[in-house]
Amino acid sequence: MATKGNGRPRRPSITDVARRAGVSVGTVSNVLNRPDQVTPTTRERVQAAIDELSFVRNASARQLRAGTIRTVGAIVLDLANPFFTEVARGIEDRLAPDEYTLMLASSDEDPEREARYLRLYEEHGVRGVLVTPSQGSLETILALRERGIGVVLLDATTAVEDVSSVGVDDVRGAALAVEHLLDLGHERIAFINGPDSIRQCVDRRAGVVAALVAAGRDPADVLTEVTVGSLNADAGEKAMHELLDIDPSRRPTATFCVNDFTALGALRALRWADVRVPDQMAVVGYDDVAIAPMLTVPLTSVHQPTHTLGWTAADLLLREAAADGDTEHQRVLFQPELVVRTSTAGP
Repeated sequence: MATKGNGRPRRPSITDVARRAGVSVGTVSNVLNRPDQVTPTTRERVQAAIDELSFVRNASARQLRAGTIRTVGAIVLDLANPFFTEVARGIEDRLAPDEYTLMLASSDEDPEREARYLRLYEEHGVRGVLVTPSQGSLETILALRERGIGVVLLDATTAVEDVSSVGVDDVRGAALAVEHLLDLGHERIAFINGPDSIRQCVDRRAGVVAALVAAGRDPADVLTEVTVGSLNADAGEKAMHELLDIDPSRRPTATFCVNDFTALGALRALRWADVRVPDQMAVVGYDDVAIAPMLTVPLTSVHQPTHTLGWTAADLLLREAAADGDTEHQRVLFQPELVVRTSTAGP
C-alpha cells in the first residue's frame, strides 16, 4: 500500500486500480457504476485489482460530483436516554433502503448546542434534518429551509403549517397515567416533571391536571410536583429523595415520572431507602423503553411507538426531499397506550 508524506498508509484511489488492472480510469468507473457496459473479462480484471488493493470507493466525493449528498442529520435531546436510542433505530431502518447515512447528535436540552449541530450539519451539506427541539422557539431550525435543507420535527408537535412533524399526544398519555393511579385509589400523587422549556414536559403536565380536574379532584389538594433540570436518572433519584423527605402522613403514595429515565432514578432512590414498590410507593413512567419490563419491579409506563416515530419522521423527510419542496407538509400524531405492570398497585 502506498504511503503519504507523513508515513501513514494512503487510501488506494481509482487511479491506482486502473494502473493495476491496466485499464483507463473511465473503465474502472464503468465497472463500479455501469458494469453492463464493460466486457466480463475486463470486469474480472478490474475486480481483481480492487480486491488486491482493498479499494473502497469515496462515496462523499462521488455524491459531491453528482450534486447529491445522501446524508441526513438528526438531533435529539439525550442519546443516553433509551427512548431516543430506539427512535434512532427507526430512523436508520427507514434510511438504509435508500442508502442514506445518518449523522446523530444530542443537544443535551441546550439550545446553543442544538444550534451548533445544526450549523455543522449544514456545513456538511446534509439532505435534511430531523430535530427534537430543545426549546419553544423554532426560528433557528426553520431558517434551514430557506437555505434548501429539509426539516421534520421529531417527537414534537407544532402549529406551524408549512413544516412536517411527528409526535405523540403527550397530554392524553399523561392523563392515562394519572387516571390509572386514581382508579387504584391513590389520593396523593407526585409528579416528577422537567423544565417548561421542553414541550413534552408542558404537555404532560397539562395532561396530569386535566385528568385530576376531569375526576373532580383539586390539583392543589392531590398533586405534589417536583421539577428537575434534566430528564435523566440522577435527576429522578434526587426528586424522589425530596418526596421521601415529606412527612409520611402527607407524602404521596404514587409517583408519575415525566419519562422512564427519571423513573429509573426514582426507583433507585426508593430501593436505597427501603421503600417497597408498589406497596409503599407506586411508580409510573413514560416512554415504555425496552428495559421497562426487565426491571426487578417491571415498570408501568405510557407506551410510545418509538421505532415508528423515527421511521415515520425519516420517511416524511425523504418524501419531501424527493419532491424538492413541492409537497404537502404533514403533522402526524400517534396515540399513546398505558402498559400496566407490577410497579403500580393500590395504596
